Amino acid sequence: MKVCIHRGTQEVGGTCVEIESQGKRIVLDVGLPLEATDSIESLPQVEGFRNRQESLLAAVISHPHLDHYGLARYLLPGTQMIMGAATERILKAAMLFTPVGVEFKNALHLKSGKPLSIGPFTITPCLNDHSAYDAYSLLISADQQRLFYSGDFRGHGRKAALFERFLKRPPSNVDVLLMEGTTIGRSGSAVPFQTEQELEQDFVEQIRKTKGMVLVWTSGQNIDRLVTIYKAAKRSGRQLIIDMYTAEILRAIGNSKLPQAGWNGVKVFLPESQKRQIKRKQLFSITSPYAQSRIYPEKLHDAASKAVMLFRPSMMSDMNKAECLQDARLIYSLWPGYLKRDEHRLFREWLDKHNLPLVHCHTSGHASTQDLQRFAKAIAPKTLVPIHSFETKRFKEYFDNVVMKKDGQWWEMNHA
Repeated sequence: MKVCIHRGTQEVGGTCVEIESQGKRIVLDVGLPLEATDSIESLPQVEGFRNRQESLLAAVISHPHLDHYGLARYLLPGTQMIMGAATERILKAAMLFTPVGVEFKNALHLKSGKPLSIGPFTITPCLNDHSAYDAYSLLISADQQRLFYSGDFRGHGRKAALFERFLKRPPSNVDVLLMEGTTIGRSGSAVPFQTEQELEQDFVEQIRKTKGMVLVWTSGQNIDRLVTIYKAAKRSGRQLIIDMYTAEILRAIGNSKLPQAGWNGVKVFLPESQKRQIKRKQLFSITSPYAQSRIYPEKLHDAASKAVMLFRPSMMSDMNKAECLQDARLIYSLWPGYLKRDEHRLFREWLDKHNLPLVHCHTSGHASTQDLQRFAKAIAPKTLVPIHSFETKRFKEYFDNVVMKKDGQWWEMNHA
């Protein structure tokens, strides 16, 4: 096998790895870089992305995060896509509420532990513990060689048992491990990260000390975090108010164990921004399943002291009109770096204007340095190639058999 990491050897996000065997090729992830323009110009230079090439057999999406699938919408229609079934449903649901989206036709589905053959390649997915639902690592076999692509993973989420099980039965005889290292070099990454269960207790404490509405800004696709927030709200005797986008994501996943709009203690709010999307796309029927669960703006003021409500900055005007911010608190549950960006200046001013305290309750969606080391040690690859990190040069401080590669560089597995 020959490998080219088109993007990922020097950055987090935008991951795209091309693998060639016997004149046939597959691509692992087609991600949108964190700082790049969302346009076809950002699409990696892979033969078959812009002009049809029969040698390109498929593009594989490891999980439904923009930095791994975001540029896939620029691929030629009919490109064979491979992803988890829940991933496809999540992306289709998200597309209803976003100005642009990704729609896949005739996608092949990954099933954890079940090999999938395409051309000379055998792809064996392994379900990961990650902040994205339905996230996989991928074992790629061809030419009697084995490459293991870690995807994004962690060992401290609500599916931590998956990680521990993997360490006990890792893939054997791995020639090359492409391993993410998002947290390498970040402050605090040298110590174990807080678990979702520990984070739940932090949420409970913040909710209980708040007299008014508790607003929580988190990703509507971070399913582990949504479960954490739901459990904390329930323990605190409050109802959880989710926006319709989040309700659709939870419904689309098809897991009856996850919080749903029909559950006692869960209400659905339709913000103006999402209402506009529904009107623009003429998707009025999408609101029907939530008729019994809806909470309308005029009810938010009275519900404030007994509610935990999912929030995003596009809802600032909704909150102003509802006059539900008396004695409120905002819990920020995302990577803190996002808050510093200029695009959130108006949000920071809005907090100050309403005298809203902001509390950070978050744990990483990526593995700590210690769990990265346990992961690499368990697999014991002949070669470890760093990806998905701003600090790939530091991998040699933590791991054995590290070989650095450059974006756009083709290399042979047996000379890795």
